[in-house]
This record gives sequence, C-alpha cells and structure tokens, in this order.
Amino acid sequence: MEVAVYKACAKKRTGGFLHFDIIVPPDTAFAAVLAYGSAFLQGRLQENLPVSSRDCRFSYTTETVPRWELQISAQGYYIHESQGCH
Repeated sequence: MEVAVYKACAKKRTGGFLHFDIIVPPDTAFAAVLAYGSAFLQGRLQENLPVSSRDCRFSYTTETVPRWELQISAQGYYIHESQGCH
C-alpha cells in the first residue's frame, strides 16, 4: 500500500513548536488531512490548535509499514510524532 506523507507543525500555547507527519492514503482530500492533524493535537496534547494549510504541506509518497497500515485501516490516518510531541 502506498501512502502520502504530509509534514505539519503547530505552535504550542506554552511555547515551542510541535512537528509531526500525517500519513494517509494518497487519495485523501487535503481538508481531511488538516482535520486529522487538528484531531491529533486535540486528543494527544489536549490543545485546541487547528492545523491550517500554512502549517501542513505534502512531502512525499512511500510504501507503508505494518504499524501505519493497521492504524490507517482503523481510523484513516497515522501520525508520526517528531520534535516537541513528547
């Protein structure tokens, strides 16, 4: 299965930035990608920060890995946490 990877970032209310990848099937609408990013911020970090088109960009397509595929099948996307998410 091939997936599209979007790079996203958000400024935390407490300072600093969060960087994460939103990984979705390639035919996913960009509005859905933004909604997935916003849901991640709300659920994981308890911050109501919307992800806008200014904060999220398509990066590349790649083959999926099993843990991504399981979560994409269950909820439509996978978030790879990077800088500032822990």
